[in-house]
Amino acid sequence: MLEKIYCVDDDVITLMLCKKVIERASFAKEILTATNGEEAILFFKELAEQSNPAYPRLVLLDLNMPIMNGWEFLDQYLKNGYQNIFTEAKFIVLSSTIDPQDVEKTKNYPMVVDFLSKPITKEMIENLKLKQT
Repeated sequence: MLEKIYCVDDDVITLMLCKKVIERASFAKEILTATNGEEAILFFKELAEQSNPAYPRLVLLDLNMPIMNGWEFLDQYLKNGYQNIFTEAKFIVLSSTIDPQDVEKTKNYPMVVDFLSKPITKEMIENLKLKQT
């Protein structure tokens, strides 16, 4: 079981579904959320200012969001060097996009380990649990 998971999505129903599915699968003790990439960057900025922060080891990230989308977030995350601070944080893009170029583009981000299609299901979480062990 992970200590923390961070879900970033502008759709509150998707966030509620993520929380419920993750809770039911007993995959994380704490589920944190943000509604856009800007909130998520501020979250990591605040964590980076702490000594020895307890950061989420898994981030579920939507691509299509207002204010700052998932791509912009990933670019800022790299630009700010957070991948060097939060070395164990892994990202999974969780998106409704069906564009194969989006899947290919995620390979440019070393912290992104998977691309899953919405909606998240208990089976997806169970598969993630298996990969964690």
